[in-house]
Amino acid sequence: MLNAKNFGLSIGIIWGVCLFVFTLIGMAFPEYGNGFYSFIEDIYFIYSKTIFGSFVGLVFGFIDGFIGGYLIAWLYNLLQRREQRKIDPAQ
Repeated sequence: MLNAKNFGLSIGIIWGVCLFVFTLIGMAFPEYGNGFYSFIEDIYFIYSKTIFGSFVGLVFGFIDGFIGGYLIAWLYNLLQRREQRKIDPAQ
């Protein structure tokens, strides 16, 4: 069984930091990944390829990653319990 909260925190931290770093890279290399930044700007409404946007990406990425990671772990645990019941009907 996965701990949903810890899995969500892990994914949230990774995705938030990735968006933060990718934004800083995009600022250093303006032609780098414009399609990706356009996509992220469509998803996170106040995100932009700026210093402020890198912190917005960090926060929104963490929240988005936490929710997604939590739901993945919750679904995994649900399916795992269902599988265990098939194997051992006494549970």
